Amino acid sequence: MMPIDQRPILIAGPTASGKSALALALAEHLAGAVINADSMQVYSELRILTARPTAADEQRAPHALYGFVPAREAYSTGRYLRDVEAAVQDARAKGLRPILVGGTGLYFKAVLEGLSPVPPVDESVRAHWRRQAEKLGAQALHAELSARDSDMARRLNPADTQRIVRALEVLESSGLSLGHWQSQPGVPVIAGEDCVKLVMLPDRATLHARADARFERMVAEGALAEASQLAALQLDAELPAMRAIGVAPMIAAVRGSLPVEAAVEQAQAETRQYIKRQETWLRRNMIAWNNVSTQLMEQSLWSAMSFIRC
Repeated sequence: MMPIDQRPILIAGPTASGKSALALALAEHLAGAVINADSMQVYSELRILTARPTAADEQRAPHALYGFVPAREAYSTGRYLRDVEAAVQDARAKGLRPILVGGTGLYFKAVLEGLSPVPPVDESVRAHWRRQAEKLGAQALHAELSARDSDMARRLNPADTQRIVRALEVLESSGLSLGHWQSQPGVPVIAGEDCVKLVMLPDRATLHARADARFERMVAEGALAEASQLAALQLDAELPAMRAIGVAPMIAAVRGSLPVEAAVEQAQAETRQYIKRQETWLRRNMIAWNNVSTQLMEQSLWSAMSFIRC
């Protein structure tokens, strides 16, 4: 068992819950390093629209895994797991306490449980099945998968091109079903008993009000210019960075196809829907985590410290 004062701290919560502010406060109090656990805050072109820590925040405490992936890349949970393991090890080597914070539940799940050891796919095989997807479409690929791996095909939506392609490429590249690999246990980066697990779940009305106000601040701070720069890259609309909350309506506003006020309202509505999905996931999967939600940051910090010192 790890000594209490060395245990990593994990802070989860929906967007606008105050988790980043809490992580920064804890990093200052405990000589910690803030490590990102948000799948959109990894993208370098999206500081404002993903509410990444500011440059001033990054001066107050070490930060890792923020804004280091180009938007043209599709960052994966598997890659995150490798990166976060390195970030945790680096923090410890520097005598800093790792503090993971974010709203991507699957990242926390991967950190605590590991991922199934799916082997790398040969690039020629990947390229082949992506060409087949463009040529034949999801339904035909699903039929192909059914003929080769009926169990895996039954688990997938016949219209889910991405997952069908993944199943086919793993099957061809490894000779074994993706289902086989997914049944193998993963290796956690952090043991569940050797960390402090905190979750912030303010009431929904508070979250909505915070999120609405934050998006208005984003626009005032340059969200439209950021969206314009992203649009100029002419990236595939299916890339994860292009699907970040608020990106599509802001790009529409930049292009003149949507008034700015309407774009802001649409982005705020998207954020509220996202909050609902996050809340559902967190309440289902993090029921045993310590809830530190309060209206005031000073109270959240005091509450968090009470769990950390246990």
